Amino acid sequence: MNRHASTRDGGLRVVVVGATGNVGTGVVQALAADPAVESVVGIARRRPAWAPPKTTWAEADIGEGHDLVELFSGADAVVHLAWLFQPTHQPAMTWRTNVLGSVGVFEAVAEAHVPSLVYSSSVGAYSPGPKDQAVDESWPTHGWPQAAYCREKAYVERVLDAFELENPQVRVARMRPGFIFKEESATEQRRLFAGPFLPQSLVRPRLLPVVPDLPGLRFQVLHSRDAADAFRRAIIRRAQGAFNLASDPVVDAELLAEVLDARVVRLSAGPARTALAAAWRLHLLPASPDLFDAVLRLPVMDTSRARAELDWTPRHTAQEALADFLRGLRQGSGMETPPLARNRPRRRFQELATGVGQRP
Repeated sequence: MNRHASTRDGGLRVVVVGATGNVGTGVVQALAADPAVESVVGIARRRPAWAPPKTTWAEADIGEGHDLVELFSGADAVVHLAWLFQPTHQPAMTWRTNVLGSVGVFEAVAEAHVPSLVYSSSVGAYSPGPKDQAVDESWPTHGWPQAAYCREKAYVERVLDAFELENPQVRVARMRPGFIFKEESATEQRRLFAGPFLPQSLVRPRLLPVVPDLPGLRFQVLHSRDAADAFRRAIIRRAQGAFNLASDPVVDAELLAEVLDARVVRLSAGPARTALAAAWRLHLLPASPDLFDAVLRLPVMDTSRARAELDWTPRHTAQEALADFLRGLRQGSGMETPPLARNRPRRRFQELATGVGQRP
C-alpha cells in the first residue's frame, strides 16, 4: 500500500475542528485541493455561508462539551485548530474552551479510533528563550505563565504528553507556528487584538511615522496559506512529533519599519507596557499586556525539521505575510465565515457595546 494512501478504500477523510478561522479556512482549502483527500468535515460553532469543494459542515462548540465521537467516526485524521482568544478579562471562559475543550477533542479521537491527530500548538507554548539563535522542537514548552494564551497552550502540550502515552495507536503531530497572517484574517485579528479604536488609515505606509525598537522585539510570522500547507503535508505524510513553522526573515523593528516606510526609535519596554495595561484595564484594548510580555520573551524557532520531514518550504516571506495582512486591515477584508466576517462600521459599535476584551 502507498504510505500516503488512506486505510480505507478511496481517499482520505479529514475532520477539521475550528474550520472557519484564520488557519482553518486555509487548511480546508488546502485539503480540498489535494487529490489524496476525498472529503473534509468542517466543525465550527456557527455554520458559514462559505462552500468550499469536498466539504460538509457540522456545528459543535467544544467549550460546551458537545459529543464529537460520531463526527470523528471513520475519519483518517482530525485536525484540531479551535481556540478562543477572547474574552481576556474572563480567563475561566477561555480555559473551558481551550483546555477542557481540547481534552474533549483528544478523548473523542481515541474513542472514535482515529489513527492520526494534528494539533495546532504555537510558538507561545515555548518557555522564554534566546532571540539571537534558533531553538528546535526540544526546547521546553512551559509557556510564559502570566499570559493566558501561553499558559493554556503549554498546558495542552502536557495533556498531549499523557494522551500519547495512553494512546500509542494514535499518531500525534504538534504544529508550532509563529504568528499567522493573511489578508482575509485582518479584520478578525484587528477585533481580537487591536480593538475598534485602531484607525485603518494608520496602517498605510508613511502614515505611521515611527516603529518602536523594544528590547526583545524579535518574532516570527508566516502566511496562513503556508501554515495550511504544512498541516496538509503532516496529514498526507502521516507525520508524528512536533514541527516549528515560520517564514524568513525574523521580524524586528527594522523589518517593520521597512514594511511601513517608517523610522525606528529605540524605546524601553516599560512605558509601552504601562500604556497597554491601562488601555486593557479600561476595556479600550482587547489584548492583554501579559501577551505583550510573552512576545518579548518568545524564542526564535529553527524550522529545519518541518522543511526536511514534511518537504515544506514557505512560499511567502515574512515581509509578504505582513504586507498581505496590512492590506487586509486597510481594506477591511474578510471571508464568508463568522470569525472572518468583513469589517463594517456597525460592527465596531457592536464591539464597544459588548465590552472590548470582555465577551467574544
